[in-house]
Amino acid sequence: MAISIKTPEEIEKMRVAGRLASEVLDFITPHVKAGITTGELDKLCHDYMVDVQKTIPAPLNYAPGGHIPYPKSICTSVNHQVCHGVPGDKKLKNGDIVNLDITVIKDGFHGDTSRTFLIGETSLQAKRLTQITYECMWIGIQKVKAGTHLGNIGAAIQKYAEDNGYSVVREFCGHGIGREFHEDPQVLHYGKTGTGPVLEAGMTFTIEPMINAGKKDIRQLGDGWTIVTKDHSLSAQWEHTILVTETGYEVLTVSAGSPPPPAFINA
Repeated sequence: MAISIKTPEEIEKMRVAGRLASEVLDFITPHVKAGITTGELDKLCHDYMVDVQKTIPAPLNYAPGGHIPYPKSICTSVNHQVCHGVPGDKKLKNGDIVNLDITVIKDGFHGDTSRTFLIGETSLQAKRLTQITYECMWIGIQKVKAGTHLGNIGAAIQKYAEDNGYSVVREFCGHGIGREFHEDPQVLHYGKTGTGPVLEAGMTFTIEPMINAGKKDIRQLGDGWTIVTKDHSLSAQWEHTILVTETGYEVLTVSAGSPPPPAFINA
């Protein structure tokens, strides 16, 4: 599949889908606290998407080659769960971290974003991992500009994560997005500068680093979806959908409640 270049009309629809995905996270934020189950979070998000936004939850029944259909409307990855955590009866407790990954479809276009939440009073390690992962995402975003290589994104993320004593998950990456949930290119969160396709204005893709406090190795649970760290160390993730512009980038998954970029990005 060739990398699709979005038309101005398609980009406008991507902006709408991206904002709506981010607004699901704004809506759910007050509910993400100790005592609620991940299944209850899923139900709240599902009803908000379907009944209020009139969007389609993209993960629900999503079944790429070789996978059983995903049974829920959002992904909830708690503590050592890296990604694709399936919501269920697990109650969040004080000290947990949880990533909520939201993808909506509106007028045929996908918006994809995630945030990691701290539950109650967490450890300094959990706070630092979550913050460094957020900074990793933005360091990658900052590398986006027409004419530069895709590999520059992953190289910058890998260096920042490893310089801070963390590891980068290799098996899962960002991806092109638009009419399809997953399009070309694959956006690795590690690698070498000067490698990969050259970015062109109109490309849209996600940057969504998964950063582990321990080793990079992962394994899949028996549900066929949930990915965890092999050494049971904490893992955090943040995600935005990005548009390549002539002069840099535009973050498409922003809304009133989006956390601001790190201060060094604004600088």
